[in-house]
Amino acid sequence: MDVLSDAVTAMRAGRPHSSRTAQNAPWGVRFPDSDGAGFHVVLRGAAWLLRPGEAAPVHLGPGDVVFLAHGYGHALADHPDTPLEDFALGPDGSWPVAPDPGPAPDADTLLLCGAYQLNRSRAHPLLSELPPVVHVRAGVGTHHGLRSALDLLGAELTEPHPGSDAIISGLLDTLLVYLLRTWWLRKSPEGQEATGWAAALRDPAVSAALRAMHSDPTRRWTVEGLASHGGLSRAAFARRFNTLVGRPPLTYLTWLRMTTAARLLRSGDTPLRIVAERAGYTSEFAFAKAFKREYGVPPGQWRRRHPAAAGR
Repeated sequence: MDVLSDAVTAMRAGRPHSSRTAQNAPWGVRFPDSDGAGFHVVLRGAAWLLRPGEAAPVHLGPGDVVFLAHGYGHALADHPDTPLEDFALGPDGSWPVAPDPGPAPDADTLLLCGAYQLNRSRAHPLLSELPPVVHVRAGVGTHHGLRSALDLLGAELTEPHPGSDAIISGLLDTLLVYLLRTWWLRKSPEGQEATGWAAALRDPAVSAALRAMHSDPTRRWTVEGLASHGGLSRAAFARRFNTLVGRPPLTYLTWLRMTTAARLLRSGDTPLRIVAERAGYTSEFAFAKAFKREYGVPPGQWRRRHPAAAGR
């Protein structure tokens, strides 16, 4: 896998959810804080994004997309002064199931709203750099992939057919990747100096090493071997990697392996011996020791505390 794909796979837990809603003024909906991430798309009409503690509401026009990566509470309304109603979650906190309104030609505003269940304990550090709100305006830049994913998602919601549940779930994952890619490309435009993970992914030596580790995390990598992928000396590579990624190369590799192991432990009953092998360890004992050092508990105990997410 590449870094961005691994980042999404590592943090996702359970199935994403989405629904379309038709609104007529006056309307206002308050979304509570959550452990996940959410997005809103204005399919028709307009809306205002409101966030507690933020002085200026954000106007959303037709085709605008907002992605709220950190699960902060927020609201959507037809006007900043409109009274708000709480978003009606299920009794267990689940996403509500409601009939799709279809094109709703009589509605002032048509929205597509969705949520992703996340496990922030194993989120990739790249995601910590996301701002509270990623606002993708319609018509700014190309974003062809993002728009295509939204069109396909809208078509499946409008006319569901056999297999639509699987298609919608896959499209929501695709949408998440496109949103992250759009943010990253905006953060690191050609010809401008990038910072943080945007700089790491653009740097030839560091990005080559990251690709190598993510493509084959089980390999017995050395700093010298990783440096050779970028054509740098061991010392120069180690300094550059640590500066841009925020941790030394082999420390990052251990984190990647342990994240892979945690995902396998959570997703099923794979024997610990197999989990250890897929995490790059030939010894189950050495794996258990490394896992406990990273997560504070042995892998078997961690698995019992983190059963497989429903619907995965």
